[in-house]
Amino acid sequence: MDKPIYIFQVDASEARKISSSPDTPHNHDFEELLIGLEGSLEHFIDFQSEKFEAPYLSFVTKGKVHRLIPRVKNDKCLVWVIRFRSEFIAELTFHLYTLFHNSANIQLTEGRCFDRLVTICELINDEQAQKQPNYSIIKNLLNALFIMIESEMQKQLPEYEKQEPNSTTFTNFLQILEENFRRSHGVEFYADKLFMTSRNLNLICQKILQQSVSEIIETRKLIEAKNLLAGSDKTVSEIAFELGYNEKSYFSNVFKKKSGQTPSEFRDEMRKLV
Repeated sequence: MDKPIYIFQVDASEARKISSSPDTPHNHDFEELLIGLEGSLEHFIDFQSEKFEAPYLSFVTKGKVHRLIPRVKNDKCLVWVIRFRSEFIAELTFHLYTLFHNSANIQLTEGRCFDRLVTICELINDEQAQKQPNYSIIKNLLNALFIMIESEMQKQLPEYEKQEPNSTTFTNFLQILEENFRRSHGVEFYADKLFMTSRNLNLICQKILQQSVSEIIETRKLIEAKNLLAGSDKTVSEIAFELGYNEKSYFSNVFKKKSGQTPSEFRDEMRKLV
Protein backbone atom coordinates (compact mmCIF):
# COMPACT_ATOMS: atom_id res chain seq x y z
CA MET A 1 0.00 0.00 0.00
CA ASP A 2 1.69 3.19 -1.20
CA LYS A 3 -0.67 5.61 0.60
CA PRO A 4 -1.14 6.09 4.37
CA ILE A 5 -4.85 5.33 4.00
CA TYR A 6 -7.14 3.98 1.29
CA ILE A 7 -10.94 3.70 1.34
CA PHE A 8 -13.19 1.92 -1.15
CA GLN A 9 -16.51 0.08 -1.42
CA VAL A 10 -17.31 -3.56 -2.13
CA ASP A 11 -20.67 -3.88 -3.90
CA ALA A 12 -22.75 -6.91 -4.87
CA SER A 13 -20.87 -7.46 -8.13
CA GLU A 14 -17.46 -7.42 -6.43
CA ALA A 15 -18.76 -9.57 -3.55
CA ARG A 16 -19.85 -12.27 -6.02
CA LYS A 17 -16.36 -12.28 -7.56
CA ILE A 18 -14.71 -12.62 -4.15
CA SER A 19 -17.07 -15.33 -2.90
CA SER A 20 -16.70 -17.36 -6.10
CA SER A 21 -12.91 -17.41 -5.71
CA PRO A 22 -12.02 -16.51 -2.12
CA ASP A 23 -8.47 -15.83 -1.02
CA THR A 24 -6.62 -18.30 1.16
CA PRO A 25 -6.06 -17.18 4.78
CA HIS A 26 -3.40 -14.48 4.70
CA ASN A 27 -2.08 -11.46 6.56
CA HIS A 28 -1.04 -7.96 5.54
CA ASP A 29 1.11 -5.09 6.76
CA PHE A 30 -1.72 -2.59 7.30
CA GLU A 31 -4.80 -2.23 9.51
CA GLU A 32 -8.21 -2.86 7.95
CA LEU A 33 -11.69 -1.75 9.01
CA LEU A 34 -14.90 -2.99 7.37
CA ILE A 35 -18.33 -1.46 7.89
CA GLY A 36 -21.05 -3.59 6.34
CA LEU A 37 -24.20 -1.80 5.19
CA GLU A 38 -25.86 -4.64 3.25
CA GLY A 39 -25.32 -8.38 2.78
CA SER A 40 -23.31 -10.53 5.18
CA LEU A 41 -19.72 -11.41 6.00
CA GLU A 42 -17.93 -14.70 6.56
CA HIS A 43 -14.80 -13.97 8.53
CA PHE A 44 -12.04 -16.43 9.40
CA ILE A 45 -9.88 -14.79 12.08
CA ASP A 46 -8.22 -15.80 15.34
CA PHE A 47 -8.36 -19.28 13.77
CA GLN A 48 -12.14 -19.61 13.85
CA SER A 49 -14.94 -18.66 11.45
CA GLU A 50 -17.87 -16.36 12.15
CA LYS A 51 -20.74 -15.06 10.04
CA PHE A 52 -22.39 -11.66 10.46
CA GLU A 53 -25.40 -10.05 8.85
CA ALA A 54 -25.29 -6.33 8.01
CA PRO A 55 -24.97 -3.96 9.68
CA TYR A 56 -21.66 -5.14 11.12
CA LEU A 57 -18.19 -3.92 11.83
CA SER A 58 -14.92 -5.84 11.55
CA PHE A 59 -11.40 -4.76 12.41
CA VAL A 60 -8.33 -6.71 11.27
CA THR A 61 -5.06 -5.79 12.92
CA LYS A 62 -1.80 -5.86 11.01
CA GLY A 63 -0.24 -9.32 10.80
CA LYS A 64 -3.33 -11.34 11.75
CA VAL A 65 -4.06 -14.38 9.58
CA HIS A 66 -7.61 -14.04 8.29
CA ARG A 67 -9.95 -14.43 5.33
CA LEU A 68 -12.90 -12.17 4.50
CA ILE A 69 -15.73 -13.30 2.25
CA PRO A 70 -18.56 -10.77 1.69
CA ARG A 71 -21.85 -12.41 0.73
CA VAL A 72 -24.80 -11.10 -1.26
CA LYS A 73 -28.20 -11.21 0.43
CA ASN A 74 -31.41 -10.33 -1.40
CA ASP A 75 -29.23 -9.27 -4.35
CA LYS A 76 -27.55 -6.66 -2.15
CA CYS A 77 -24.11 -6.21 -0.65
CA LEU A 78 -22.33 -3.00 0.28
CA VAL A 79 -19.24 -2.68 2.47
CA TRP A 80 -17.01 0.26 3.25
CA VAL A 81 -13.37 -0.89 3.51
CA ILE A 82 -10.73 1.34 5.08
CA ARG A 83 -7.09 0.28 4.99
CA PHE A 84 -4.48 2.37 6.78
CA ARG A 85 -0.93 2.15 7.99
CA SER A 86 -0.39 1.85 11.75
CA GLU A 87 1.70 5.02 11.87
CA PHE A 88 -1.14 7.07 10.32
CA ILE A 89 -2.91 7.14 13.69
CA ALA A 90 -0.03 5.89 15.85
CA GLU A 91 -1.51 7.44 18.98
CA LEU A 92 -4.59 5.19 18.63
CA THR A 93 -3.20 2.00 17.11
CA PHE A 94 -2.32 0.21 20.33
CA HIS A 95 -5.63 1.22 21.88
CA LEU A 96 -7.40 -0.35 18.91
CA TYR A 97 -5.56 -3.61 19.57
CA THR A 98 -6.92 -3.45 23.12
CA LEU A 99 -10.39 -2.45 21.99
CA PHE A 100 -10.75 -5.39 19.60
CA HIS A 101 -8.71 -7.84 21.69
CA ASN A 102 -11.64 -10.13 22.51
CA SER A 103 -13.51 -9.87 19.22
CA ALA A 104 -12.60 -8.65 15.75
CA ASN A 105 -16.28 -8.54 14.71
CA ILE A 106 -19.18 -6.54 16.13
CA GLN A 107 -22.83 -6.82 15.20
CA LEU A 108 -24.25 -3.30 14.89
CA THR A 109 -27.80 -2.01 15.06
CA GLU A 110 -29.25 0.51 12.67
CA GLY A 111 -29.78 3.98 14.03
CA ARG A 112 -28.15 7.34 14.58
CA CYS A 113 -24.69 6.00 15.45
CA PHE A 114 -24.54 3.66 12.46
CA ASP A 115 -25.75 6.44 10.14
CA ARG A 116 -22.96 8.69 11.41
CA LEU A 117 -20.34 5.98 10.78
CA VAL A 118 -21.52 5.78 7.19
CA THR A 119 -21.45 9.58 6.86
CA ILE A 120 -17.84 9.72 8.06
CA CYS A 121 -16.86 7.03 5.54
CA GLU A 122 -18.43 9.14 2.80
CA LEU A 123 -16.51 12.22 3.99
CA ILE A 124 -13.21 10.31 4.04
CA ASN A 125 -13.92 8.97 0.57
CA ASP A 126 -14.77 12.44 -0.71
CA GLU A 127 -11.51 13.91 0.65
CA GLN A 128 -9.47 11.00 -0.74
CA ALA A 129 -10.95 11.66 -4.20
CA GLN A 130 -9.58 15.22 -4.26
CA LYS A 131 -6.62 15.97 -6.52
CA GLN A 132 -4.55 16.82 -3.46
CA PRO A 133 -6.24 15.18 -0.45
CA ASN A 134 -5.70 16.77 2.94
CA TYR A 135 -4.51 13.90 5.12
CA SER A 136 -4.92 15.94 8.30
CA ILE A 137 -8.66 16.10 7.60
CA ILE A 138 -8.75 12.36 6.85
CA LYS A 139 -6.81 11.55 10.02
CA ASN A 140 -9.23 13.55 12.18
CA LEU A 141 -12.20 11.89 10.51
CA LEU A 142 -10.70 8.45 11.13
CA ASN A 143 -10.09 9.30 14.77
CA ALA A 144 -13.71 10.44 15.10
CA LEU A 145 -14.85 7.19 13.47
CA PHE A 146 -13.11 5.05 16.08
CA ILE A 147 -14.37 7.24 18.95
CA MET A 148 -17.93 6.60 17.74
CA ILE A 149 -17.22 2.89 17.37
CA GLU A 150 -16.01 2.66 20.95
CA SER A 151 -19.06 4.56 22.15
CA GLU A 152 -21.31 2.11 20.30
CA MET A 153 -19.43 -0.87 21.79
CA GLN A 154 -20.12 0.48 25.27
CA LYS A 155 -23.84 0.64 24.50
CA GLN A 156 -24.22 -2.70 22.73
CA LEU A 157 -21.86 -4.98 24.66
CA PRO A 158 -22.82 -5.30 28.34
CA GLU A 159 -19.56 -7.10 29.11
CA TYR A 160 -17.50 -4.33 27.54
CA GLU A 161 -15.80 -2.07 30.05
CA LYS A 162 -14.39 1.25 28.97
CA GLN A 163 -10.68 0.93 28.43
CA GLU A 164 -8.11 3.57 29.24
CA PRO A 165 -6.91 5.02 25.93
CA ASN A 166 -4.71 7.53 27.77
CA SER A 167 -2.87 4.90 29.75
CA THR A 168 0.62 5.89 28.66
CA THR A 169 2.17 3.04 30.60
CA PHE A 170 0.07 0.37 28.94
CA THR A 171 0.55 1.88 25.48
CA ASN A 172 4.31 1.97 26.04
CA PHE A 173 4.27 -1.63 27.27
CA LEU A 174 2.53 -2.80 24.09
CA GLN A 175 5.01 -0.89 21.97
CA ILE A 176 7.99 -2.39 23.79
CA LEU A 177 6.34 -5.82 23.53
CA GLU A 178 6.03 -5.51 19.73
CA GLU A 179 9.73 -4.77 19.53
CA ASN A 180 10.84 -7.54 21.89
CA PHE A 181 8.34 -10.43 22.04
CA ARG A 182 10.57 -12.59 19.85
CA ARG A 183 13.19 -12.54 22.59
CA SER A 184 13.08 -14.56 25.82
CA HIS A 185 12.47 -11.55 28.07
CA GLY A 186 10.34 -11.90 31.20
CA VAL A 187 8.13 -9.51 33.16
CA GLU A 188 11.09 -7.84 34.88
CA PHE A 189 12.55 -6.72 31.55
CA TYR A 190 9.37 -4.84 30.59
CA ALA A 191 8.89 -3.41 34.08
CA ASP A 192 12.49 -2.11 34.10
CA LYS A 193 11.98 -0.52 30.67
CA LEU A 194 8.96 1.31 32.10
CA PHE A 195 10.73 2.28 35.34
CA MET A 196 8.22 0.49 37.54
CA THR A 197 7.79 -2.70 39.55
CA SER A 198 6.58 -5.96 38.03
CA ARG A 199 3.64 -5.89 40.45
CA ASN A 200 2.39 -2.50 39.25
CA LEU A 201 2.76 -3.45 35.59
CA ASN A 202 0.76 -6.61 36.25
CA LEU A 203 -1.97 -4.58 37.97
CA ILE A 204 -2.27 -2.26 34.94
CA CYS A 205 -2.44 -5.20 32.49
CA GLN A 206 -5.01 -7.03 34.61
CA LYS A 207 -7.19 -3.93 34.74
CA ILE A 208 -7.12 -3.30 30.98
CA LEU A 209 -6.87 -6.78 29.41
CA GLN A 210 -7.69 -9.02 32.38
CA GLN A 211 -4.39 -10.83 31.76
CA SER A 212 -1.05 -10.84 33.53
CA VAL A 213 2.06 -9.54 31.77
CA SER A 214 3.28 -13.12 31.28
CA GLU A 215 -0.04 -14.14 29.73
CA ILE A 216 0.04 -11.18 27.32
CA ILE A 217 3.61 -12.03 26.29
CA GLU A 218 2.72 -15.69 25.71
CA THR A 219 -0.46 -14.73 23.85
CA ARG A 220 1.54 -12.47 21.52
CA LYS A 221 4.09 -15.23 20.92
CA LEU A 222 1.29 -17.75 20.27
CA ILE A 223 -0.41 -15.48 17.72
CA GLU A 224 2.88 -15.03 15.89
CA ALA A 225 3.58 -18.76 16.06
CA LYS A 226 0.19 -19.49 14.48
CA ASN A 227 0.80 -16.87 11.80
CA LEU A 228 4.16 -18.44 10.94
CA LEU A 229 2.79 -21.99 10.99
CA ALA A 230 -0.12 -21.05 8.75
CA GLY A 231 1.66 -18.63 6.45
CA SER A 232 5.23 -19.91 6.05
CA ASP A 233 7.19 -23.08 5.37
CA LYS A 234 9.52 -22.60 8.34
CA THR A 235 10.07 -25.69 10.47
CA VAL A 236 8.73 -25.88 14.02
CA SER A 237 12.31 -25.63 15.29
CA GLU A 238 12.95 -22.50 13.25
CA ILE A 239 9.76 -20.89 14.52
CA ALA A 240 10.60 -21.80 18.11
CA PHE A 241 14.05 -20.24 17.78
CA GLU A 242 12.63 -17.12 16.08
CA LEU A 243 10.27 -16.58 19.02
CA GLY A 244 12.96 -16.88 21.67
CA TYR A 245 12.49 -20.52 22.72
CA ASN A 246 15.76 -22.39 23.19
CA GLU A 247 14.20 -25.83 22.81
CA LYS A 248 11.67 -27.07 20.28
CA SER A 249 10.15 -29.44 22.86
CA TYR A 250 9.47 -26.62 25.33
CA PHE A 251 7.90 -24.48 22.59
CA SER A 252 5.71 -27.41 21.51
CA ASN A 253 4.57 -28.03 25.09
CA VAL A 254 3.66 -24.37 25.60
CA PHE A 255 1.86 -24.26 22.25
CA LYS A 256 -0.17 -27.38 23.02
CA LYS A 257 -1.06 -26.14 26.50
CA LYS A 258 -2.34 -22.85 25.07
CA SER A 259 -4.05 -24.09 21.90
CA GLY A 260 -4.85 -27.76 22.58
CA GLN A 261 -2.77 -28.92 19.61
CA THR A 262 0.87 -29.45 18.81
CA PRO A 263 2.36 -27.00 16.29
CA SER A 264 2.41 -29.75 13.63
CA GLU A 265 -1.23 -30.66 14.28
CA PHE A 266 -2.23 -27.01 14.01
CA ARG A 267 -0.32 -26.57 10.73
CA ASP A 268 -1.92 -29.71 9.25
CA GLU A 269 -5.39 -28.47 10.22
CA MET A 270 -4.77 -25.06 8.64
CA ARG A 271 -3.51 -26.62 5.41
CA LYS A 272 -6.58 -28.84 5.20
CA LEU A 273 -8.78 -25.81 5.79
CA VAL A 274 -7.05 -23.86 3.04
